[in-house]
Amino acid sequence: MSKRVLVVEDNELNLKLFCDLLRAHGHETEAVRDGRDAFARASAFRPDLIITDIQLPHVTGLDLIASFRADDDLAGVPIMAVTAYAGLGDEERIRAAGASAYVSKPISVLRFMEVVNGLIEEAGPPN
Repeated sequence: MSKRVLVVEDNELNLKLFCDLLRAHGHETEAVRDGRDAFARASAFRPDLIITDIQLPHVTGLDLIASFRADDDLAGVPIMAVTAYAGLGDEERIRAAGASAYVSKPISVLRFMEVVNGLIEEAGPPN
C-alpha cells in the first residue's frame, strides 16, 4: 500500500538513500533539506509518515517533532527519528520528545524498512 512519506535530512547522500528506498517500496516521498521548511512542507504534503534526522542545522529534529505533535493535523502522524548520535539515553530522549520510532545511523537497509513498514501498518489507512 503506497503511503506519503516526508523525509527531513540535511545530508544529501542520506536523503537520496532514504527516498530511493521508500520509492523502491512504492511510497511517494517529499524531500526536505532544511528543517526550517519541514513544518510548512508537512502541512502541504499531508504525509502518512515523517522521517527526520535529529541533528539538523537551524532547528533540531527534537524541535520539529514537538511542532508536529503540537499541530492538530499532524499530531497523529507517526514519526521515525534517524540519527548518528546514538549515545546512552538518546533513544529515551527522542521518544520522550514524541518520536514513534528511532533508527541509528549508519542505517541497516533492512532495519530501516522494517521500522517504516511497522509504523505504516500501525497507523492504518489515512484519514
